[in-house]
Amino acid sequence: MSSEQMMKIQSSDTQAGAIQPHGLKKQNLFHKILIANRGEIAVRVIRTARQMGYRTVAVYSEADKNAAHVLAADQAVCVGPASVSESYLMIDNIIAAAHKTQADAIHPGYGFLSENPAFARACAAAGIQFIGPDASAIELMGSKRLSKEAMLDAGVPCIPGYQGAEQSDQVLIEKAADVGFPIMVKASAGGGGRGMRLVTEQGELAAQIKTARSEALSAFGSGELILERAVLAPRHIEIQIFADSQGNTVYLGERDCSIQRRHQKVVEEAPSPFVDEGLRERMGQAAVSAAKACGYQGAGTVEFLVDSDKNFYFLEMNTRLQVEHPVTELITGLDLVEWQLRVAAGEMLPLTQEDVSLNGHAIEVRLYAEDPRQNFMPQTGNILVWQYPEREGIRVDHGIHCGDTVSAHYDPMLAKVIAFGPDRATAARRLASAIEDIQLVGVNTNKRFLLNVLRHPAFINAEATTAFIEQHFTEHASTQNTALAIGTLARAAMIYFQHPSFGQPSWSSAAPQVYHITLKINEQAHAVQIQKQEDSYLVKSEAQETELTLVSHGANQAVVIEEGIRQGFSYALQDKTLFLDDGSGHYRIDDITQLPASVSEQNASGEINAVMDGVIVDVLAKEGDAVEAGQLMVVMEAMKMEHQLKALSTGLVTEVRAAIGQQVKSKELLVTISSNDDTHSDA
Repeated sequence: MSSEQMMKIQSSDTQAGAIQPHGLKKQNLFHKILIANRGEIAVRVIRTARQMGYRTVAVYSEADKNAAHVLAADQAVCVGPASVSESYLMIDNIIAAAHKTQADAIHPGYGFLSENPAFARACAAAGIQFIGPDASAIELMGSKRLSKEAMLDAGVPCIPGYQGAEQSDQVLIEKAADVGFPIMVKASAGGGGRGMRLVTEQGELAAQIKTARSEALSAFGSGELILERAVLAPRHIEIQIFADSQGNTVYLGERDCSIQRRHQKVVEEAPSPFVDEGLRERMGQAAVSAAKACGYQGAGTVEFLVDSDKNFYFLEMNTRLQVEHPVTELITGLDLVEWQLRVAAGEMLPLTQEDVSLNGHAIEVRLYAEDPRQNFMPQTGNILVWQYPEREGIRVDHGIHCGDTVSAHYDPMLAKVIAFGPDRATAARRLASAIEDIQLVGVNTNKRFLLNVLRHPAFINAEATTAFIEQHFTEHASTQNTALAIGTLARAAMIYFQHPSFGQPSWSSAAPQVYHITLKINEQAHAVQIQKQEDSYLVKSEAQETELTLVSHGANQAVVIEEGIRQGFSYALQDKTLFLDDGSGHYRIDDITQLPASVSEQNASGEINAVMDGVIVDVLAKEGDAVEAGQLMVVMEAMKMEHQLKALSTGLVTEVRAAIGQQVKSKELLVTISSNDDTHSDA
């Protein structure tokens, strides 16, 4: 089979032969599928459902009325306001949408309600086929505490720890001493790194338990925690399993998801370069045992931690399709969404374990709206340019288009970029090249960070463990606000110069023409001088200079020659703000040439502002409090993560505008702190 054929993910009918009538235990006939999700996974499910002849229904919030998944479906129903708690998580609204459109099956995607047993039961009660496992399996595996107990009973290797029903802080602190440090505090419900904390010392434990419990309650509605001995720098290996209603269960190889940040996956690949045939079989059989222990049906993933000696330990089971399922599809040549629909219809699995074969190598990365230069802070904004390569060995799963708004209401993942090749080196090389060619302008992304990860020697040599980011990227240039290159300033100044809407240049002399402009980037002002002669621009700023030759210039693309190298770049202008991706990173640049000079610099250290749109979950500051620099003042939640806002200076709290439950906008003032000098002068 050619790589191109595998990239197109041929139907499992052609891979394994059509399902025969005797392979049916019962037929769960459904004709129209509602996808209870949004973004790229909704688009992904709609694509396969349509290929199989099913009609499709999208649900959407008021913020998503023009989203790609809405446009892709045959019908769509609004289920509430922008907030997920009022729309995508409203079970009654989802069921009502299915009844309204006469959808007789629901695919939950991943996230949202996909691992909610109440939702699966609601579908059953409404006579709607839930495309996933039974509610009892979801409930069992949705609890890290209960699932670990079940796995121990089933003989699946587990990490030593505490998963008891007694959940008081005092009991957890006592049990942690028995388990030993370092220790992981984990939310029993949910996943994605939320409600999870690594604790290295006894003295940190109480505070971390409080934070983990608060995050777990907010994200999953349950503050139940478990404790596990920390396995430092392991591999994170997961096994894709599938089970039908006739009792057949198979595993479809493994995925290596070791490269993580804040316990969220950054890179996923299949097969794992660390796993040999013996380990694959042992882990596969353990995963099948885990599935059988809960009477599983459908697609699922059993996740393990694997140490350097190839000992493996059960981590959790995800009772849904995974974000990283494309890499398994590419090395098996199977469509896992098609398998889900066939199993839900009562059909047998198309393949036996002996029929499963793995070919080639696939690697996936997640393109996020986040700024690695600001501690990976999630970003909001408008997508003004969106282009990606369409070539052999590259697959891009996304649910965005130009004009979309990236809001704080949803997960910041924008797209998944996947590469396939006959071997790992080819797949990695193809993926890095594709990432470099992606153009997404208008919101900061982790594109440059991903590129540096894929080209890091430790990744290329297959040496990455879960400690990879911490070991190699804590001080890496792609995660720091480094000095701005003169080439970036020059490109920005040239684009402004090319647009007469910004006013006629104020020439400082008749010849040669010289134009002065002041640009603000990352809150820093840069005075830039442009000297233009025909198509050549000599640009100077802060003792640096470079010369650009303009080759071509369009609405969102320009090509220049700098130091003899010809290269294009993407940009977009919105009002007087320029968004620029010049290969070194994505930048927001403001023309402040006409603004009056500030009389004095604002004492920003005395103000605590919201880092982005979100909701306040805790306020520790009170008016009149004396605080120290670094002291926690406010905790806010945005894009499924908690953000701790701390005092930047020592002083006295003079104003508190934040309240628990309050919705706030980006940069909104929350707390004001007067410095000690100000306090003394008032006295």
